[in-house]
Amino acid sequence: MEYRSDYLVLGSGLAGMVFALKAARTGTVHLVTKRTLDQAATDWAQGGIASVWSETDSFESHIADTLAAGAGLSDPKVVERVVCAGPARVQELIDWGVQFSRSDRDEFDLGREGGHSRRRVLHATDMTGHAIQMALMARLKENPNIRIFENHFGVDLITSQRLDRRQGRRSGSRSICYGSYVLNDATGEVDTFLSRTTAIGTGGAGKVYVYTSNPDTATGDGIAMAWRAGCRVANMEFMQFHPTCLYHPKAKSFLVSEALRGEGAILRLADGTPFMERYHPMKDLAPRDVVSQAIDREMKRTGDDCVYLDITHKSAEWLKERFPNIYERCLLYGIDMAVAPVPVVPAAHYTCGGIMTGMTGETDVAGLYAIGEAAYTGLHGANRLASNSLLECAVFAHWASEHAALTYGPGSDFQLPERTIPPWDPGRATEPDELVVVTHNWNEVRRFMWDYVGIVRTNRRLERARRRADNLIGEINGFYWDFKVTPDLLELRNLSRVAMLIIQSARARKESRGLHSTLDYPDRNDEAFGRPTILYP
Repeated sequence: MEYRSDYLVLGSGLAGMVFALKAARTGTVHLVTKRTLDQAATDWAQGGIASVWSETDSFESHIADTLAAGAGLSDPKVVERVVCAGPARVQELIDWGVQFSRSDRDEFDLGREGGHSRRRVLHATDMTGHAIQMALMARLKENPNIRIFENHFGVDLITSQRLDRRQGRRSGSRSICYGSYVLNDATGEVDTFLSRTTAIGTGGAGKVYVYTSNPDTATGDGIAMAWRAGCRVANMEFMQFHPTCLYHPKAKSFLVSEALRGEGAILRLADGTPFMERYHPMKDLAPRDVVSQAIDREMKRTGDDCVYLDITHKSAEWLKERFPNIYERCLLYGIDMAVAPVPVVPAAHYTCGGIMTGMTGETDVAGLYAIGEAAYTGLHGANRLASNSLLECAVFAHWASEHAALTYGPGSDFQLPERTIPPWDPGRATEPDELVVVTHNWNEVRRFMWDYVGIVRTNRRLERARRRADNLIGEINGFYWDFKVTPDLLELRNLSRVAMLIIQSARARKESRGLHSTLDYPDRNDEAFGRPTILYP
């Protein structure tokens, strides 16, 4: 089946929803999400959105904190523009119905998190992402210009270069995106979605690791699709590990928000000894790369399975009001935060690299935009400052939607070349008969990435990972062409490609900086590596 719209959005997190709502002002929008509309990483965000809101704060302070966290690789111009654009985008979320928490004086209750020198994090208790997701979903569903396709999975982008190769033609100087082939999970058929503009808002790739705070949807789909379509990617070696995920056999992927440390929580060893003072002047409020590496080092030194986050100086009543979700979840596993420290470990959390874009969000392919965690914009550098992720989503989705409407929208001078777009061709693919191969390879990718490309790396570990990834990609590609596509196979295909991109980027950076720590090159080298790591397809 073929579908046509002015704008195609892949992904239903904050970036995709904001782009869709704004694009709908000038044309028709098809929003494709591989699960249900609410199953996005945004819905899992606890902390909040960072923005200068208080009179005691300043743009200069937020900019300085972001640049410091980025360890010399954030683009100062991008940082300045994003930070200065923040308050307007936050106000827009408020206007759209997002209810941020307020203090007794009816002012916004601003939190403080690691790396921030001021209180500037607007939050909705400890379920900020859920509050944003619900408010924007309601607006999406009532907008007549937006059609939502749930349980639809992007397979590959449709580009002029791809079509030219299939038809034996010479390609033009710059490839143009016409839309995407999309798997309808209900029918098993691959449909054709055509559009004037396509926006990738598919999120990050935390599921490339065994232990992650991300939802199961975070398999790097948009990054892999854009790479196959001819887009450059950058800084994939900088995978952020959140320092504090709940350590419990039944607590799958549950994040314990950094906001607890903003309210005075202290990281301790099993014997109660605090240790962050040995690693950074900001102690427990140090940036995430420092805290994660410190925890990893202490766990290896002591042989313990976890460390402990102590906020017992706060009362149960206060904790229930400020962190109701975290408090209740810990109680579910027999942990009362008011009387006992919470066992925590680092887990893969945020993909700081991604598809390269300019300030408008447009990629190397004309008419193709990347927004949110799937994109590399220059904001985060070698490490993301806490709660700058939702800020980036809102700001770049706004800029990208404006640029797309002016450049490719219905009222613009842009005209899609008239050409026949062939339907998806399955070739001689048959029904898969050994899905155990998919399951086994999925587990193998995540295990060797955790063991060899984790918080601390070495040349030897990276080379082992490269060899395994190379073999698996060949095996998975063979399976992909021989059998009909399924969501699990598509995720595995994308996950293995993103794993290789992370490995290649990590091998190229022969220094330690931010989230990339290697025992072979322990020092930072600004002269040789004070720039993004760019990979070309």
